[in-house]
Amino acid sequence: MKIIRSIVRGTGSYLPKRIVTNEEMTRMVDTSDEWIVSRTGINVRHFAADDEKTSDLAIKAAERALEMAGIDAESLDMIVLATATPDQTFPASAATVQAALGMTSGFAFDMQAVCSGFVYALATADNFIKAGQVKRALVIGAETFSRILDFEDRTTCVLFGDGAGAVVLEAHEGKGTSDDRGILTSHLHSDGRYRDLLYVDGGPSSTGTVGHLRMKGRDVFRHAVVNLASVVNESLDAVGLTADDLDWLIPHQANKRILDGTSRKLGLPPEKVVVTVGKHSNTSAASIPLALDVAVRDGRIKEGDLLLLEAMGGGFTWGASLLRW
Repeated sequence: MKIIRSIVRGTGSYLPKRIVTNEEMTRMVDTSDEWIVSRTGINVRHFAADDEKTSDLAIKAAERALEMAGIDAESLDMIVLATATPDQTFPASAATVQAALGMTSGFAFDMQAVCSGFVYALATADNFIKAGQVKRALVIGAETFSRILDFEDRTTCVLFGDGAGAVVLEAHEGKGTSDDRGILTSHLHSDGRYRDLLYVDGGPSSTGTVGHLRMKGRDVFRHAVVNLASVVNESLDAVGLTADDLDWLIPHQANKRILDGTSRKLGLPPEKVVVTVGKHSNTSAASIPLALDVAVRDGRIKEGDLLLLEAMGGGFTWGASLLRW
């Protein structure tokens, strides 16, 4: 049986030039390098410049993905930009990216699922491709979380940073088996009962302000390990594979302890997990495509490898995509 698969033609990423070390964070808030590293695994994070917007980061990551794919933006049919920190309330930051890339046809829109945003966006683009409505899609995760941090709250401000990552998807004919290249299956979930465990205390229709990020860390950790392991197994079961078949787990880079807990629950050896949280911190929707681009460009990910991308974010939202490179 022949079916349409979404294969990854190119990846790209961008990190702002400003690097903020743990030592610098100790001058902003009552914390220490030892406290941050032992609880999160984070050593440094990147903060956008004052005149640098989320769309600026997204554009740079997109350009690098298009360059790797060897195509120009005019051949794209859609752009979906996952972000919780858009340039403006409207229009969508994706429209700004579309104009900057010189794409004058197709369509572009933002998607908001916080840290799960890239997985949600990837599944959305994949469904447009499988439906035959789109042949090429640009999927981006981009954030400037430094704009919504409370630098008097040491439990949250040390965790997050800014960045962007992107992939170019293209329709490709497959045989309908797990050996096909491309996205094999995606699974998305949410549970609004837990929305108050990880949220921003502002918004256009509530306070008329941007607000600051708030989180109940212990509760988030407990739900994250359980939900992420569950959705990974759900994805593998859907195509008749097991964790032993995985070549790489590319998780949302929230916290090293969450990554370790998830891999232990799955029985995955650490060497199969792509970890960038130490150098990137938590970049929300940008973290998975950032980590993916690093592993592609350093040669770890090779054609035929089986990859599992997974994330959980505010809402709660969570999801996973299984794909063959």
